[in-house]
Parts: sequence; C-alpha cells; structure tokens
Amino acid sequence: MSSPIITKVVDTMADFPDELQQKVLTFVVTLQQQQQPKGDAWDVLDSMIGSVEAPSDWSTEHDHYLYGTPKNSELDA
Repeated sequence: MSSPIITKVVDTMADFPDELQQKVLTFVVTLQQQQQPKGDAWDVLDSMIGSVEAPSDWSTEHDHYLYGTPKNSELDA
C-alpha cells in the first residue's frame, strides 16, 4: 500500500546523497521505535529492557550515580 505522501518522500529522497538518505532512514527508524507499544505496563517495561545505557553496576549503585553518595563497594573496603 503506497500513499501519495510515501511516494513524495521516496521521490524526494532519491535526489539526496547517500549520507543524507542514511540520516533520514535513521530518523524514520527512531520514530518507529518511539511509537507507543501495545499491551499492559509490564509489556511496556519489558520492551524498554536494554534501551538505556548505564554502568553495569547501575542497579546496585544507583544512589551513587544519582546523588553522588559513596559506592556500596567503597563502604565495604
């Protein structure tokens, strides 16, 4: 199914250099990923697993990263 809007976008992009076409594709993929997932809250949370880059000890040391408190491992030493 092709709409007039899609046809216009494709025709316009055909004249773009490869680098700009890649940027447009990246933007479209980002928009697609940001669409509201369907399902309950658990499904939404499950879809977000691994989507945030954080240190490997984030879950145990979140107070350190959020508020600057000493790491728990530093207190044990």
